[in-house]
This record gives sequence, C-alpha cells and structure tokens, in this order.
Amino acid sequence: MSLFARLRQVYTLTTPAVWILAALGLIAAAVVFSRPASRPEGLVFWLFSRSHQEAYQPVLKKWNAARPTPASTVTDLLLDGGALERRLLSGFMSGTPVADLVELERGMAGRAFSGPVEDIGFVDLTERLREEGLMDTINAPSFGPWTSRGRIFGLPHDVHPVLLAYRSDIVEAAGIDLSTVETWDDFFRLMRPLMTDENGDGRPDRYILNFWATNGDVLEAMVLQAGGGFFDDHDRLALDTEINARVVATLATWTGGPGRISVDAPEFSAPGNTLRLRGVVLASIMPDWLAGVWKMDLPELAGKVKLMPLPAWEKGGRRTSVQGGTMLGISRRSADPEAAWEFAKRLYLDRETHAKFFASTTIIPPVRSSWDHPVFARPDPYFGGQPVGTMFIEQAAHVPRRASSPYNALARSRLNDVLLALVARVNREQITDPEVLLPETRRLLSEAQTAVQTLIHRNVFLRTEAP
Repeated sequence: MSLFARLRQVYTLTTPAVWILAALGLIAAAVVFSRPASRPEGLVFWLFSRSHQEAYQPVLKKWNAARPTPASTVTDLLLDGGALERRLLSGFMSGTPVADLVELERGMAGRAFSGPVEDIGFVDLTERLREEGLMDTINAPSFGPWTSRGRIFGLPHDVHPVLLAYRSDIVEAAGIDLSTVETWDDFFRLMRPLMTDENGDGRPDRYILNFWATNGDVLEAMVLQAGGGFFDDHDRLALDTEINARVVATLATWTGGPGRISVDAPEFSAPGNTLRLRGVVLASIMPDWLAGVWKMDLPELAGKVKLMPLPAWEKGGRRTSVQGGTMLGISRRSADPEAAWEFAKRLYLDRETHAKFFASTTIIPPVRSSWDHPVFARPDPYFGGQPVGTMFIEQAAHVPRRASSPYNALARSRLNDVLLALVARVNREQITDPEVLLPETRRLLSEAQTAVQTLIHRNVFLRTEAP
C-alpha cells in the first residue's frame, strides 16, 4: 500500500474530533514556543505568604518608584509553599535560574543547608551582619534557624515567642486567679475544677489545654521550653536526653489515661474553632502569629480571651517558647547581590513597616530598636485590653535556640512516634504518674536517636563530632 493510501485510510478511520484536538494542540504549541523566554527586569522576589505580600506592597512601590532604571526594581512573585521549595532546591542543585531574593519558612529553609557549606545556594550574610552592627540590633535567638555551621544565610523576619491564651470569661467567672501561677503544676491545679461533667455523659465538658499527641508543632515548643530539643549547641543530634524523656512522659499523661487534661482542637479547622467557641478548650499555646489568626477567624471570642506567660516546667524556668519562623535569603546567583541586600534591609529593618505589620498580623519584629514603637503598647480589645505586643516582646529575648538541621523534621517525627507509643500505654494501663513511663521513654528515645543518627551519618557534610 502506498503512503498516500495509508494516510487516506488513517483519515477515514479518525473522527473529526481527533483532528480538531490535534489542530488545537499544534496551535497552542506554536503560541507557547513563539513567546520569548524572559524574566522581569531587575530583581525577582519569591515569597509564599499572601499576607506578607500584601504587607510588603507599600515598601515595594516606594522602592521601585525611587529606582532610576527598571534594572534596579524588584518584582514579587507569590508561590505555593511546596512549589517554591521545589523550584528553589532544584535550581540550587541543577544550576537553573532562581529568584534573587527568596522568603522561606523554617521547614523549607533547613533543606537548603544539607550540602557543603560552600555550596549552599544562599549568600553568606555573616560578615555583612557583623560589619553593619546588625548582630547587635537583631534579637539573637532569631538567627538560629538560618545558621548552619556557624554561618548565617538568612535575615530573620520574626521572633515568634509563645504565650498561653485562655478563656478569661470562663476562668474569671469561676473566681480563678491565674496571676499566682508559676508552673504547669500550678496551672492545672487551679484549672482542674473547671473540668466538670454537667451533661452526665461520663466525660468532662471542658478540657484545660489544646494539645494532642499528633501535634508536632506544639510538642516541639513544649520540649524547647523545658530546655530540651532535637540538636545541641554544636548541632549534634540530642533526642535521647533526660529533659526530653521527662517532658514526653509528662505530655503522655496529659493526653491520655484517667489524668487527661487536653483535647484535640486543631488550628485552622472548623471542628477546632467550634470547640474553642463552645469553651470545650480553655487554654491554647499561642505564638504571636496565631494571635492574629484568632482575631480574623474567631471574632466571636473578642473580649473573652487573655494572654499570660507560659507556666514554667519548674519554678524559675523559662516562661515562653517559640513556634514557626521566616527568613529572607539572597541567591548566590543573583544578578545584583548588593542591590538585593539593600532591598532586604529596607523590607525587614524598617521601624514603620514593623509597626504596620504588627497591626495587621500581631507578629513582632526581631529588631529591638523597633520595640518601643507605641503600636506595641496599645491595649488590644480582643485580648481584654492587654498590651499584647509588649507581652510578646517581654519574652522575645528568652525564646529558646533552634537548630537549622535539614533533619529537624525527621527528629520531630520520631519524637512524635515515641509520644504516641507512650499515650497508647497510658490508655491501656490507665497510668497517671510520668515516673512510671520513664524507663520505656528512655529506651524509645535511644532507639529514635540511633535511627536518626544513622541517616545523618550518611551525609558526610553534616557529620558532627565532639568539639
């Protein structure tokens, strides 16, 4: 059969719809390939948070209006967090283009620090920060998540100290005075009378604390508050410590068994918000950013909630913790790293920008010279007229140090596994005393330490030996 005859046969056997789709595909391909591959003139800025993007617009517009040429302007691009992370890491590893400036959340940033320090894709800012006096201006603990092997690769956006939010309307109506609370034991002793069963279903109508064994963010915050954590000051894995064991064993008795005082009321969820509105959960761990979220998502609680420092694990102990965090990094392949650095400082170090950002998000800045701005001392009606900004700032210097290890998420996951195993035993044996759990807790933490350390040891760039 000739070629012409074969083509005629194909034509007669193919429906018109197929040919229409093929034609449309060819047209679309022609349009796409006819477009020039280009990027905006000037600097490109990737970010993942719409609220951040909206807050930055006044600064961005003023910056661009003052630039003499388009080559010195900044164009922002909002990306989904997962997409931003994938594009950034693939660009760093393959040499393909990335943005000049990138804003990253803590969980994303750690993965960029897994290779040799000289191959990290961000500009090393350590000497710039020292020479310009910013090491003394910025709250020291805020550098931790962006520091790898002694070098700083990101400008901190925030501090994110943690306070405790509680239903002041319910607590005060019951005549409970929380001003005398120093420790978690004090807090639970005063609050337990509120865990009554009014409807006779055999369960309390209220629980004291919003915490569950699957909440890794709060678990990490509680461990850090006590002085524990996942890595030590030399970035060596430190899961199997006595502090971690005691905290995790205690949390297991808070979450299960006859002594249970906590409830699962997830943030950013309709079921969790319903439990908060109904007063089923009386207190919640609250970083500064979450205070802003509540004001937007739970306006019905305005005037019914107050804040207090976290109860300490022991008298004289730390009354805060830390949760979350964001940095601004400069790509080592930026066309103009000096201009990128100047823009980064303008965006992250400006006093009035800090004040406006706090007013819309309740997030305090890490720049200490901004903390005396009047906006932080204003009474907040949502929180019963308390000066919320001042309360968070008072704890800023005390937030615990955090490591930047790319294995942080894995270590936290393994600690979560330990807690879940302990809660299962607490429920099974109806245990109320954390001391009973300590032998098993130590064993499980040792196993977790070995498992995570084995993976870390395979990365020759992150092996940490004793100093």
